[in-house]
Amino acid sequence: MAVKKSDLYSKLWQSCDELRGGMDASQYKDYVLILLFVKYVTDKYYDKPDSLLVVPDGGSFHDMVKLKGTNDIGDRMNKIIHTLAEENELVGVITVADFNDDDKLGRGKEKVDRLTNLISIFESDSLDMSKNQADGDDLLGDAYEYLMRNFATESGKSKGQFYTPAEVSRVMARVIGVEKSRSRGDTIYDPTCGSGSLLLKAADEAPFGLTIYGQEKDNATRALAKMNMILHGNEIADIRQGDTLSSPEFLDKDGGLQTFNYAVANPPFSTKSWRNGLNPEHDEYGRFQGYGIPPAKNGDYAFLLHFIHSLKSGQGKGAIILPHGVLFRGNVEADIRKNIVQRGLIKGIIGLPPNLFYGTGIPASIIVIDKEDAHKRNGIFMIDASRGFKKDGNKNRLRERDIHKIVDVFKGQLEIPKYSRFVYLKEIEENDYNLNIPRYIDTQEEEDVQDIGAHLVGGIPNRDIDDLEKYWSVYTDLKSELFSPGGRNGYSQLNVKTEDIKKTIFSHADFVKYAQEVEAKLNHWKDQYIPILMGIDSTTKPKELINQMSEDLLAAFSNSKLIDKYDVYQHLMDYWLETMRDDVYMISENGWTANEELIPEDLIKDKYFNEEKQAIEELEAARDEISRLKEGCEEEHSGEDGVLEEVRNNRGNITKTNLNQRIRELKDDIDAIDELEILEEYLRLMDRESDARKKIRDANKKLQKQVQAKYQELSTAETRDILVNDKWMASIIKEINTEMERISHRLTTRIKELSERYEQTLPEIEAEVDELSKKVESHLQRMGFTW
Repeated sequence: MAVKKSDLYSKLWQSCDELRGGMDASQYKDYVLILLFVKYVTDKYYDKPDSLLVVPDGGSFHDMVKLKGTNDIGDRMNKIIHTLAEENELVGVITVADFNDDDKLGRGKEKVDRLTNLISIFESDSLDMSKNQADGDDLLGDAYEYLMRNFATESGKSKGQFYTPAEVSRVMARVIGVEKSRSRGDTIYDPTCGSGSLLLKAADEAPFGLTIYGQEKDNATRALAKMNMILHGNEIADIRQGDTLSSPEFLDKDGGLQTFNYAVANPPFSTKSWRNGLNPEHDEYGRFQGYGIPPAKNGDYAFLLHFIHSLKSGQGKGAIILPHGVLFRGNVEADIRKNIVQRGLIKGIIGLPPNLFYGTGIPASIIVIDKEDAHKRNGIFMIDASRGFKKDGNKNRLRERDIHKIVDVFKGQLEIPKYSRFVYLKEIEENDYNLNIPRYIDTQEEEDVQDIGAHLVGGIPNRDIDDLEKYWSVYTDLKSELFSPGGRNGYSQLNVKTEDIKKTIFSHADFVKYAQEVEAKLNHWKDQYIPILMGIDSTTKPKELINQMSEDLLAAFSNSKLIDKYDVYQHLMDYWLETMRDDVYMISENGWTANEELIPEDLIKDKYFNEEKQAIEELEAARDEISRLKEGCEEEHSGEDGVLEEVRNNRGNITKTNLNQRIRELKDDIDAIDELEILEEYLRLMDRESDARKKIRDANKKLQKQVQAKYQELSTAETRDILVNDKWMASIIKEINTEMERISHRLTTRIKELSERYEQTLPEIEAEVDELSKKVESHLQRMGFTW
């Protein structure tokens, strides 16, 4: 059975629940990740003769399973982990957590039960890693990233810095061009690698992989990185521990800094202790020579200069995340910045949204360094991507569309108003080498100016109508349908009533034509991919599939004037991540086997049992009508003197028992005929409602049996048809079609806004006020008030 990513993530997070309370996330992450590592290594490498890792006797997850319920479970788990670590030179990597720690895990039976439950969770079929991945997808690696992101979220401000958001990592990898690497021997380096997620995302973009090097100051975090590398299939990655600035680990044969083809980094922001163990005036690696020495209480430029010196001369490329302050701070930092810019080392700067990173909420930038042809560089390409994000809990996150747009614009050096531009060195020099992005890219929205002339005399300003040119360039005749020249130059009048604007737009031939063109593009794309999706099998590489589908969809809408191709792309990627990805993985491993997970019951009902479904809906409508009558009767006859108040029980509910008892009491009372009729009517409504509910239950039960039987009867061809056409394509196209609704809504809203804004002139309003004032004065006089 295939492992669904959502189930895998759920199980892993469930394991965290076993450990919460005794320690915070920055501590219990070590326990969870070590167990994940032992389970993975056992499933993937156990009894594999050619594996890079060896699982010795007494060092496997199978040995842990045997410990469940035993009194010395914690101590013996430590020994198993140590046995595995010694065999693979991983002491200090997977031995950082003590499974026999009473303070963190509890004492006696509490600890035994906690560790037993923890092992049982990892024993689940949902965590069977013997088939680690559908071809082309790193299931465990993604699970590790999932845990890292959640641990970073829970660890708080001071302890979440070990993780760079995967979305930012992907941007950095792509803008430095690792996809152009043609050899596994090409190198990539991260001087402050944390848990290694940034390094791995960058290396993953290279077609043949890269040789990975990383250094991390904190030993426990270095252990996370080493485990991360192995879980991602990069067992030979060289991850070392130490302070990069005072004790760089990667040196060449002459004792200088080793240099690399590519580098990425997300160093700690504005660290005040960067000079510990280092005398920058006499730096033996020459990192500050010719640039300047960064201020003693801020290490941002110290990391940047180390980063620059770690790239190969004449060809090295890298991307580093730094706070915005490095772009504009003065004094010695201004001098360093000037020296870096004058050498042509900065290819680009990408301003990111605020609150993306764990451990800080301040906005940051990606500074792209490129030593290739640096001496010829005559400017810096800048992007302000600060407004492209979505809220995700208490953090912001880049969306798929944001990532793609940043990369496309940067690689193509595309200048987009209020988003990106190439800034020549001459302009930078005129600004004293201040690189603050708002100085060069104005992102302020134009003010919606009120036209005094239109308020005084009437008409809609042509300036406001012309601002909608992007619509008129597509709907070429719609403008003249909606507007005609007013009585004076520069103003027009609306030809239709305000309430008819939407109808006029929707029914216009230009709008219909454009909608048909959009539909044709979608249908062409759909027809292209239906046979490909129908052909999914065990050889399918899901990541390649969605990449191909999404790129072709982007291409299909690349020239659309009104629909943003990245909005269309986001709809597809959202559906892929939420639903389609798990479906494809299951099919690639289990084949086209119909079940409730792949095909929701509603699709079966709609396709094969529509009459039965409609019959149930009619029964539900009839029940609702009876309920409405019953509620109306109750509302009418409740209250202090209401007939139904006397038949309520202690909980305030009207019961059949109380009703029948009260009816029997009043049966022979001539004076209570009206009250009796009300009670009997309410009882009849209760019986009818109960009968209607029973009919619905019976019909649903019958339909449920039919649906379950249908799953067993579905042929492979039928399963393919339902999944590809009725589920996937129908859902994707439905979402994309909302873009047409947004277009019409934005245009309709703006025209209606202009119409209502200038509908009444100031003289008309004043006349109306005068008329109303006279009426009020007249009424007051008739009432005897004078002044």
